[in-house]
Amino acid sequence: MKDKMTVPLFTVLALCVDVCAVMLIGAIQLSPSFINNTFITVWAGGLTRTFLLLLLIFTSSGSPTWMKGFDGVLTAAGHGLLYPVYITLLWACGRPTVELVWGWHTLQGILQGYGVLALSLLLWKRYVPNLLPTTKKQKTEKKGKASLKRLLGYMKPFTDRFALVFFFVVVSSLGEMAIPHYTGKMTDWIMNDDEPEAFNQAITVMTLMTVMSAVCEFVCDLIYNITMSRIHTSIQGLVFQSVLKQEIGFFDKSTTGDIVSRITTDTNTMSEALSEKLSLLMWYCMRVVFLFGSMLLLSPKLSIFTALGLPIIWIIPEFSGKFYQKLSKQVQESLAKANDVAMETFSSMKTVRSFANEDGETERYRKCLEETYALNKVEAAAYAASTWTNSMSSLALKVSILYYGGRLVTGNGVSSGDLVSFVLYELQFTSAVEVLMMYWPQIQKAVGGSEKIFEYVERKPDIPADGSLAPEKLDGRVQFKNITFAYPKRPDTDVLKDVSLELKEGKITALVGPSGSGKTTIVSLLERFYQPKNGEILLDQKGLQSYKDQYLHEKISVVSQEPVLFARSVRENIKYGKENASDEEMYEAAKKANAHEFISNLPKGYDTDAGEKGGQVSGGQKQRIAIARALIRQPQILVLDDATSSLDTESEYNVYNTLKNDPKKCTVLLITHRLSGVENADHIIFLKDGEVAEQGNHEQLLAKNGYYAEFVKQQNTAIHRNTEDAADANH
Repeated sequence: MKDKMTVPLFTVLALCVDVCAVMLIGAIQLSPSFINNTFITVWAGGLTRTFLLLLLIFTSSGSPTWMKGFDGVLTAAGHGLLYPVYITLLWACGRPTVELVWGWHTLQGILQGYGVLALSLLLWKRYVPNLLPTTKKQKTEKKGKASLKRLLGYMKPFTDRFALVFFFVVVSSLGEMAIPHYTGKMTDWIMNDDEPEAFNQAITVMTLMTVMSAVCEFVCDLIYNITMSRIHTSIQGLVFQSVLKQEIGFFDKSTTGDIVSRITTDTNTMSEALSEKLSLLMWYCMRVVFLFGSMLLLSPKLSIFTALGLPIIWIIPEFSGKFYQKLSKQVQESLAKANDVAMETFSSMKTVRSFANEDGETERYRKCLEETYALNKVEAAAYAASTWTNSMSSLALKVSILYYGGRLVTGNGVSSGDLVSFVLYELQFTSAVEVLMMYWPQIQKAVGGSEKIFEYVERKPDIPADGSLAPEKLDGRVQFKNITFAYPKRPDTDVLKDVSLELKEGKITALVGPSGSGKTTIVSLLERFYQPKNGEILLDQKGLQSYKDQYLHEKISVVSQEPVLFARSVRENIKYGKENASDEEMYEAAKKANAHEFISNLPKGYDTDAGEKGGQVSGGQKQRIAIARALIRQPQILVLDDATSSLDTESEYNVYNTLKNDPKKCTVLLITHRLSGVENADHIIFLKDGEVAEQGNHEQLLAKNGYYAEFVKQQNTAIHRNTEDAADANH
């Protein structure tokens, strides 16, 4: 024998121990000394069985892992004490127990015990959670409770409406009891041939109650759906607002699709589940209460018989259902393989055509479809078997109820009309219970899905608290002091390394350098999108973090190389964020950006739709509109991040000339690869590999014959080459 007992061997040993214990107790019970204490012996036997099973479970190496905890204790106690508890309950109710007392240790009694135990375990595992959950499960349950509590919190302001909804649900459910009740009554009247006038009265009452139920249901649904729509709107608005408050690093880590999915899809899914499924759950829960109450009033015996039969018809389809679910998953995987083949083929169509392998790809796809078809046939058979077992188990319960009810009718236990009413109630009752079982997991899923939504609502932005400074006058002097920075996605890679630079008020400072040197990162830090790892940024000798966020972005305007225009009119795009600006201010900003003339020539002028992301205007026009959008705010600091890359030389010159000669001079940070813009700057800073390599004016840097001089040389070479190419093209 192996050192560790196997699970099958443990099962056989447990069965032998249990049977021996039962037979031993049965033999003791038959002895003359215990003949008058059989009831006590039953309990002693039950406790003995429980003790032996527990001893075997917790000392044997072959017992299943799940039996080592609370489930094992419950299994042993339930199995050992099943008969003693049942016999005691019958004795307390005054029922005869002699046959059970003397027959509990027989082969039939043992088999019945195992049958009930198996059914109980299946129900326990399927519907009841462990009472001693793991730490992970505790966290999940706490999250679920927190989410449910939060959802209920949004419903709290509408408590009066939900109270009214509950009232209408009760009245409507009560009204639905009329048809089965009066149907049974009419059956008795027909069979007894009495009270002929009662038919009209019954029809009248039944009609009135049904109409009342329908009206209540209509009013209830109306109030409920309007209220839930209001709650959904408020939650969606709250999530959107919470996302907008997050730091820019949050948007770097999260994909746009994921964010939009949570705001729209997840909230819609949750709201639909709570609106539709919770409504149905509420309706059917109330109907179950009234239906079972009506069944108890008609016949307690038939009601108990029905309640005992329901677990059986739930458990039987479980086996076929699991097999069907497994096959469905395999079919989906097979279809996914076929789709992968199709996508790979279509995405590489040029390669397929080049090698004339259309037939080969068709054959690959056909083989995948053949595999799917084979699984579909098995799935169809499994579905038919699952449907058949569901129908047969339900039919078996109905036939059993009719058989037992027929015996009660013949024994004058119930009337024929009551049996008819009971059967009608029972049909609705089982359907209602099935609906509850089907929709309850979906409600739990919706509550679980809300956890993702509330992660955004509860998330605190990873940025410093909003400052308090908002001075009326701002000079616009910016100082970067020993700044070191790395992006959140690459925390170990420093983009800026101990950078110190200054933007003097009212002056144009040009920031140049190769791609990846950290120019755009300087802009992001200035806008306070990110926080530096080391160093500080000063604005007018005060820390950038000490200013109010809204004030800061009113005083700093940024125009990027690829500015984003919204699918709105040109007027709305220029006035974006400053909707109260006058048209005169808009025209002045457009003229400074050299955009007024071309905008006026558009089909609808300033009311022309710019299209999605500015798709209805050219790249240069888009940049000029974006510059006008920045200038209309009259910023104290203007950042042009390669914002004139798509402009022609004349337009670029006009923009720079306007900025330089503007009486309301602002501090300008110019990032560009064009020499024409850099030459006119008051101060030039050359960045290389995240460090300040050189700084000074145009003449000073040329005299150094360093990085900047090499940059100018490359620019002049490129201009000379383009001029020669243009001349050759003209010839």
